[in-house]
Amino acid sequence: MATATNTAKGSVAQKRTKTTQADSSHPVADKIKDTLHDSVETLSEKAASAEQGLRDSMEKGSENFEERKAQMESSWNNSKVKQFAVENPVKTAGLAFAAGALLASFLRSK
Repeated sequence: MATATNTAKGSVAQKRTKTTQADSSHPVADKIKDTLHDSVETLSEKAASAEQGLRDSMEKGSENFEERKAQMESSWNNSKVKQFAVENPVKTAGLAFAAGALLASFLRSK
């Protein structure tokens, strides 16, 4: 498909060049115009390729993120910390308060 597109674009550029050179009284300007058109076409193709690469990377990253999220949730659901927190919510809150107070005292003393 890319070969057919490139061939078609090449023939269009050749026809444009032949037509403008034969009919034009400004050959330098026409040659510059043709060169600029070809540059824009090339840039467009490269931008489309880069965009597709980014989309593919984002899709893979999204899939990887979902897998890691599922692993983390599974790990948390099977952890002893969660089990302790569910069985002893008051102790968990007290430990969290004590840890926060200890950390605040360390940070305040400096």
